[in-house]
Amino acid sequence: MTATLPLDTLDELTTPLLRLDAAGQVVDANLAAGRWLGVSRRRLLGTPAVALERDAQVLADGLRVALHQGHDAPLRLRRVALAAPGSAELHFADLWLSPCEAGGCWLEAHPVDEFAGDEQAQSLPSALSASLKGLAHELRNPLAGIKGAAQLLARRGDADNRELTTLIEAEVERLVLLVDRLLSPAPPRAFAALNIHAVLERVLRLAESEAGWATRLQRDYDPSIPDLDGDADRLMQALWNLVRNAIEAGASNVQLRTRIDHGARIFDAVHAQALRLDIIDDGHGVPSELAEQILLPLVSGRADGTGLGLALTQQIAREHRGSLAWRSRPGHTVFTLLLPLTEPNHDGAQP
Repeated sequence: MTATLPLDTLDELTTPLLRLDAAGQVVDANLAAGRWLGVSRRRLLGTPAVALERDAQVLADGLRVALHQGHDAPLRLRRVALAAPGSAELHFADLWLSPCEAGGCWLEAHPVDEFAGDEQAQSLPSALSASLKGLAHELRNPLAGIKGAAQLLARRGDADNRELTTLIEAEVERLVLLVDRLLSPAPPRAFAALNIHAVLERVLRLAESEAGWATRLQRDYDPSIPDLDGDADRLMQALWNLVRNAIEAGASNVQLRTRIDHGARIFDAVHAQALRLDIIDDGHGVPSELAEQILLPLVSGRADGTGLGLALTQQIAREHRGSLAWRSRPGHTVFTLLLPLTEPNHDGAQP
């Protein structure tokens, strides 16, 4: 490791390096670290290292050992997902955490693609395959809703025709917009005020069409939740992914619960208020062997699954400055979407 080298010398290195104090905050970073994460070195200073990690506890666990228990040799932390403060762009790296000296330690990042070697030549077909699978996944969900609604329409009388026809029209419109967006990429739509319960009702209507009588769908809404700024179609896609996963996990009961969290921490920022949206089911749960990778692309617990639904949901959460978390055991799984309702308090103090 490079604990004794001055910073100007470290700037000559191409390996990203961060120096952490006894509290685990970044106190120095070389130029390579800033370039790799896509921010200035000044932006990194004062940031808790754990706030750079996304959707896992690998770095957090390593720092706990380094700062509180001690270790004699560098710790290797494999394939850690990091993102700069305020950025949703992920950077994967194997990290080396030096033994702590004088109350601090060094974090050395080796971006994963540096070790790819000849495998990079094979990555293009994989990337193309992933893109095509993503396209199929995006198209399949609206089509499933259309099919389910049409089947119900054929079996029911005139009283239900108007509502189901409206659902079909809405899903067809969403499908057309999605295809247009894929064929002719355009900047993301501007956020607008939306009622999250109206979005949930659209999701529930789709779920009723797909699950039929096999799954009981329950609402547990907090009516005091104010409108939030967002993209209703994108949030609907995220929530439908979660509800559909619960149905496909064999759940007999799926509950959609909304609450307001006060003083909510989302990554490295604290918000006075945030929307907490829980999707709770009693299905078979997340397989233990997939627990650490379940939010990564192309990881699925089903033989016929694409492994893109949760990755897409996580991406949509980040588009809305929010986070996706989960906990699971057989018979009780909770996926939680946390979305800010107020501007963050960046100094991390409680509002």
